[in-house]
Amino acid sequence: MTNAPASSPLFESASLGPLTLPNRLVMAPMTRNRATADGVPRPLMATYYAQRASAGLIVAEASTPNAVGQTYANITAIHTDAHVAGWRRVTDAVRAGGGRMFLQLQHGGRVGHPDNSGHVPVAPSPVALPEGIHTPAGHQEAVTPRELTAGEIRETVADFAAAARRAVDAGFEGVEVHAANGYLLHQFLAKNTNRRTDAYGGPVENRVRFVVEVVRAVVDAIGADRVGLRIAPGLTVNGIEEGDTDDLYAALVPALAALGPAYLHVVFADPEQPLFRRIRAQWPGTLIANPVLGFGGPLPADGGKGAGERLLAAGADLISLGRPFLANPDLVERLRTGAPVNPLREEGLMYTGGAEGYTDYPTLARSSARPLATV
Repeated sequence: MTNAPASSPLFESASLGPLTLPNRLVMAPMTRNRATADGVPRPLMATYYAQRASAGLIVAEASTPNAVGQTYANITAIHTDAHVAGWRRVTDAVRAGGGRMFLQLQHGGRVGHPDNSGHVPVAPSPVALPEGIHTPAGHQEAVTPRELTAGEIRETVADFAAAARRAVDAGFEGVEVHAANGYLLHQFLAKNTNRRTDAYGGPVENRVRFVVEVVRAVVDAIGADRVGLRIAPGLTVNGIEEGDTDDLYAALVPALAALGPAYLHVVFADPEQPLFRRIRAQWPGTLIANPVLGFGGPLPADGGKGAGERLLAAGADLISLGRPFLANPDLVERLRTGAPVNPLREEGLMYTGGAEGYTDYPTLARSSARPLATV
């Protein structure tokens, strides 16, 4: 083990609304399919998140605000009393470990399947997901989603607000609205998935409307200092093609900033990218940046520390890391001391439903008793 100075800004405390974070490292939301079939967090998940309570903030994995919004099998939800009770076990365990949690709210939109949710997916327009989707029966061709009516859009906005209230009841400090990665809110933003001709389609001012309405409703439901949102400018995952990324976010970011939420979370942020710098200039509050760490490849040897420090220097306030936290329950201590990080194990283990590849990654203390996990 090499000793590294603890003077990095990553380990300074920071404020987020009424919260004081002990460091600037955020555990990013990562879906890992460990819930029950009806979306209730299992006890294993309380163990997993409590193991990682040293993060300055944990943003728990995507949870659906209604049944039709379910994406994949065994993902979490937050629209019934059972969901609240399951998540309460998780937040209690994390709080006992000294941690703080937000819950990400995600509606899949066209990223869904009747075999996963029991419903035909809904979306801004009837444009099917091009690459198909995983279901309990295996990988299947995606079904064409049903276009949301104006009334259903209002109901969906209300579902997000109700889910936010349930999240607070479940013990979360706040929620993160997911407007990234090709899910429903991102589908409203993108030209190729939003072909509407009403007030929610066409020019960017219309295409940002649904996202702004959702965030406004959530802010009204639980208070602005409990609300964050996630965006992914230019990201093409799940078949998304925004078409006019610069103009889109030039309209969206100020409209969201006017609502006063606690933070904006930018996926795959690049400090050299002009758009990132413009977003930083437009956003007056806390900015969480998620660095590019070689998507799909091995973790960097430093666990993302260098990339995080570069983003802080470029104006980010907090740094979110995903896979490094998955493989390293004590990531904060490893980065602080310069200890080597655990490599990720076989990717399929991320979604298998058990403890392997989930709660069995060793900490530094356990590493002295048994070898580190290997690829």
